[in-house]
Amino acid sequence: MDQPIKNFHQTPSIDPAQATKPRSRWRFVLTIILIVLVVAGIVWWTRQGAAPQPGGGGRNSGPMSIVPEVVGKGDIGVNINALGTVTSLATVTIRTQISGYLLKIDFTEGSEVKKGDLIAEIDPRPYEAALAQAKGQLARDEAMLKGAQVDLARYQGLAAQNAVPHQTLDTQIALVAQNQGTVEADKAAVKSAEVNLAYCRILSPLDGRVGIRQVDQGNYVTPGDTNGLVVITQLHPISVLFTVPEDNLQAISRRLQAGAILPATALDRSASTKIEDGTVQTFDSQIDPTTGTIRLRANFSNDARLLFPNQFVNIRLLLDTHKDVTTISTAGIQRGSPGTFVYLVNADSTVSVRPVKLGVTDGDRVEVLSGLTPSERVVIDGADKLRDGAKIVVRSETNPTQTSPGQTPAEPDKSGGGKRKRSDGGPKQDGGQKQ
Repeated sequence: MDQPIKNFHQTPSIDPAQATKPRSRWRFVLTIILIVLVVAGIVWWTRQGAAPQPGGGGRNSGPMSIVPEVVGKGDIGVNINALGTVTSLATVTIRTQISGYLLKIDFTEGSEVKKGDLIAEIDPRPYEAALAQAKGQLARDEAMLKGAQVDLARYQGLAAQNAVPHQTLDTQIALVAQNQGTVEADKAAVKSAEVNLAYCRILSPLDGRVGIRQVDQGNYVTPGDTNGLVVITQLHPISVLFTVPEDNLQAISRRLQAGAILPATALDRSASTKIEDGTVQTFDSQIDPTTGTIRLRANFSNDARLLFPNQFVNIRLLLDTHKDVTTISTAGIQRGSPGTFVYLVNADSTVSVRPVKLGVTDGDRVEVLSGLTPSERVVIDGADKLRDGAKIVVRSETNPTQTSPGQTPAEPDKSGGGKRKRSDGGPKQDGGQKQ
């Protein structure tokens, strides 16, 4: 039989692992190229965004628009700010001194009452009867005393004639003294009954505001009632208790001992609205060791009744006043590497950095101890993009009433872009350069 002929020209087999190696290599190269391109794009974009723009970094290169203020002189106060609580100078809980039925309530809740006004009335009949009984007992004992005194005068005459024994005279003298003591006790009983009868009419002990009543008409009231009838609180005048750090005590004490009157202003919770003006009355006798503070009391007239007991207020205590000092607006103060500085407006429409030393701050004004002189101008608005030597253009002036000689005061611009008058009478656009 013929043997099958073997085919020696068969296609050789290819290993799959060797076939995938070129593809993986190309993918790795492409990935590296993409990463390099992305990093290069990010670096280019960052440098383009951080590149400084000519003329101050804005799209429109040119002078920066600012608002200046003229440095002035004036008084500035040294204030101490504190937290306080309104406290009434007198708060009285009206209670009955006797027991009885409440016949009448003669007040309106929340109304103002005067000292001596009728508040309530208790049934007086039992106490009227007790007073009449005490007066009857007094009259009886006075009659007995008068009879004993007549007998004593008779016995004294007879004893002078040796008509009665001395023992009888001594007994009569003791009887008269006994009757006198009884009469005095009766007078005291009458006085007590009169006081109880007066307690039937409950009167206000002070001027103040009546609160919510605790009992109703017709109730039986006794002196043991803990809530009482009503609470009366004095609102005019009123005081505020507030605390200050103990470091301020010596300065406050020196001022008060010198006879100075320290003004105190009560502000609302946000410390933005003034409620009432008053004066410091006194300070406590000891410092609180847990907080290192001391309490002070300030009195307020409270004519408008804007302060109410237990109300939270902010207190601004004027400790002293620095007279005729250099002051500027706090908006003009800048802080940076030179320390505390301002941007000074120069005559050539540029600004320069001027370091300053500050004193006390009072509201939106700050005292300048050194670095500025009155009549110089500083930037108070638009200083965020300024640099030393930058060109500026004056947008508006904070004190239009102060003008140079021969210059017409600027007219108020309601639209924000109107014209102003110059010294030569010609128009000048707002935002124009001002030398």
